[in-house]
Amino acid sequence: MEKCIACGMPMEKPADHALGDVTKNYCRHCAKENGEMQSFEEKRSNLIDFVTRTQGLDDKAAVGVVETMMKELPAWRDQLWNN
Repeated sequence: MEKCIACGMPMEKPADHALGDVTKNYCRHCAKENGEMQSFEEKRSNLIDFVTRTQGLDDKAAVGVVETMMKELPAWRDQLWNN
């Protein structure tokens, strides 16, 4: 099963891919309306909001969780430590 390079979500069916395009290696949650992948900062911010909302963590803890997760994802491995 293919996983999103930007968030790690399993992409099991075409609708899981950005714009339903199975040639895209990122998911619908990591795509902008035009189908392009969100930038590092956009994805980081969205993931921090998501983790804060769903896991009940404060902002500082959520940042740590998100940055730990992002450094393992293909889309961000180099980005996180070069900013």
